[in-house]
Amino acid sequence: MNTALETAAARPDGGCDRDAELQLKQTLINAFLENVPAAVYFKDRQSRFIAVSKSKAARHGFADPAKMIGRSDADLFAEAHARPAKEDEAVIMATGVPLIGKIERLSWTDGHVTWARTSKLPLRDPAGRIIGTFGMSEDITAAKLMEESLAKANKDLIDASRLAGMAEVATGVLHNVGNVLNSLNVSASVVADGLRQSKVGSLAKVAALLQEHEHDLPAYLGADPKGRLIPEFFRSLTAHLAEEQGRLLQEVESLQHNIEHIKEIVAMQQAYATTAGVVESLSPVVLLEDSLQMNAAALVRHEVNVVRDFQPTPPIQAERGKVLQILVNLIRNAKYALDEAPAGKKVMTLRIGPGRPGTVRVVVEDTGVGIAPENLTRIFAHGFTTRVHGHGFGLHSSALAAKEMGGTLAAASAGPGHGARFTLELPVAPSAPGA
Repeated sequence: MNTALETAAARPDGGCDRDAELQLKQTLINAFLENVPAAVYFKDRQSRFIAVSKSKAARHGFADPAKMIGRSDADLFAEAHARPAKEDEAVIMATGVPLIGKIERLSWTDGHVTWARTSKLPLRDPAGRIIGTFGMSEDITAAKLMEESLAKANKDLIDASRLAGMAEVATGVLHNVGNVLNSLNVSASVVADGLRQSKVGSLAKVAALLQEHEHDLPAYLGADPKGRLIPEFFRSLTAHLAEEQGRLLQEVESLQHNIEHIKEIVAMQQAYATTAGVVESLSPVVLLEDSLQMNAAALVRHEVNVVRDFQPTPPIQAERGKVLQILVNLIRNAKYALDEAPAGKKVMTLRIGPGRPGTVRVVVEDTGVGIAPENLTRIFAHGFTTRVHGHGFGLHSSALAAKEMGGTLAAASAGPGHGARFTLELPVAPSAPGA
């Protein structure tokens, strides 16, 4: 059975009508340029546009692609991009060697900057002479901005940690930012793999194939087994690129969410760093919630159920940084203790209530691995740890910090497999009623 494409250019005597051939060719090109998601363009030897895809025109603010015909990059971009782009095309036309997958920084005439992955190839006439160039580009601005934001977030984190001057807090913050960075790395890898595996590169092969058979295009598309696959390839490619775009946009949104979370952690750390060494009246609820926020990514990833049991209490008298150091440490340790607990059984309970006279009690309790009786007396010793990669100074420094603020830190457990409870007691602020 003949396809519509086969019959489009056929004459009654079995030959091909030249007008029908040209019409078929133009129909294919128009369909391609109208629907391809990537920015596709064809240029003459003076690097002026002779045809562009609808997506390319829209990127430059033109509803009608015909408005771009005769223009060049110099009309659309600042010299910082237009000049090297033209130089690249001059080299391609002189050598016939294509430029594939170049990452370009695009400077626009209004001053804003975007990034693109660009491929350019020589455009040849039926005789094989180079008469210009053609190419395609993908906008990767979002991925580049995520990369720059991540670098800035890392710099802010380092600066904040240096200001704090508290190794334990910095370790806790870096650890939890590392958890978020793991998610960022996964999303960035998905975006990178998606770009590397993109089928946009196949367009160059198909375009070259169509150009190679330009003199017998109807016969090639109608009779050649490979040629007959091209129309379906265009339909399939359009759907694939649209799906690919949606998937990559989801990953970019995930990147943005995680970078915002890192910024929140850094901002919180900076707030605590500015008050290092200052004893003040503090809300235990705010301190505990801030500590939770710094561990949020790890708790969510490990499916830890956090239960809050907060009773009304007066403010405490303490140093923000030191309390943060203790609570971040306790929450992180509880998370580790729950790693081997079965799904649905990972419960961390946080309690705030009155402690001994003149104190407020903060409890971090878990349903994890528990503590052997012989280790309860050693748990706060410097260098002691039961974790393979533990350093053994977190609980020791936390106990010292509690003591320096006039408080105490204690541990309790019914033994292995029965979870553990850590209790921090800190003095009530002098101005609080009943202090």
